[in-house]
Amino acid sequence: MSGYIKTLQQAYENLHQDGLQLKISTDWHLQPFFLQAVAERVQQALARFPEDVRDQVPVLLTAHSMPKRVIENEPDYIDHLKETAAAIAKRAGLADDRWMFCYQSAGHTPEEWLKPDFADVMPELKEAGKQHVLIAPVQFLADHLEILYDIEVGAREQAEEHGIQFARIESLNTSPLFIKALAAVVKDTLAQ
Repeated sequence: MSGYIKTLQQAYENLHQDGLQLKISTDWHLQPFFLQAVAERVQQALARFPEDVRDQVPVLLTAHSMPKRVIENEPDYIDHLKETAAAIAKRAGLADDRWMFCYQSAGHTPEEWLKPDFADVMPELKEAGKQHVLIAPVQFLADHLEILYDIEVGAREQAEEHGIQFARIESLNTSPLFIKALAAVVKDTLAQ
């Protein structure tokens, strides 16, 4: 999101420090090690389902919802998240009809937030006869509030209210493959 970059650049300029350089890593949403790290988490989580249902479990690839007005100003941001989700699904071997991109953690303000939220998807899954669901955040890289509460508690409750067995992928946290991705992003940024 360009607002963060602009704020950081302005703070850097305000420092007036000779010899201090600023390099910002920008678009790395398709970094191969990152995509593989998340895809492996999806595969590991699916492997924990009983063998007789494993191949039918729908996978919800989620990102943080935002007010619609924010995205109207930066449509590339959501396009990148959707590209990330599609690339992860492909690497994880998910058929197109088995996964979907949706949002989570919408704010509690009167303005319109991006949809569908995973809460909106649970009744649709139940209506389609689904009894299991796997949630895989593609935007969140480590355990924090939106993972440990919004998903682990909130999404689980919403799934169970509809009779759906819930699971989520393990967060990347300190995954060696994810660390390798971060190192590659830093090296690429420094080489520019």
